[in-house]
Amino acid sequence: MMNDTLANALSGILNYDKVGKKAYHVHPSSKIMLRVLQILNEQGYLGVAESVTTARGGVMKVNLLGNINKCGFIKPRFAVTMDEYEKFEKRFLPAKGVGLLIVSTINGLMPHEEAKSRSLGGRLIAYCY
Repeated sequence: MMNDTLANALSGILNYDKVGKKAYHVHPSSKIMLRVLQILNEQGYLGVAESVTTARGGVMKVNLLGNINKCGFIKPRFAVTMDEYEKFEKRFLPAKGVGLLIVSTINGLMPHEEAKSRSLGGRLIAYCY
């Protein structure tokens, strides 16, 4: 039994990407996981994520591009305000301007740069660089 499906999916994606595989099948899937994968696709870290519904639940096929050095889930989900983004960038990202934090805000999931430009705080979900 999986306790945290998003963390398992991100670690599986990282492992398959390091080995050199071209695709990874995420099972089970969720709306949050789909949105996180869309954000990583928009930022150029992953290829297209295709969702397929089966009798046992949803499965997503994620195309890997080989652009991920490290990605992971942030637990506990730290609350972050506008003034604290830089502190968490230093903690989870290797350098300023490299990588992204995924933040859950009142307007949905988004990269931390977009949340900073909209002056939104929220909860940290994941990181990738």
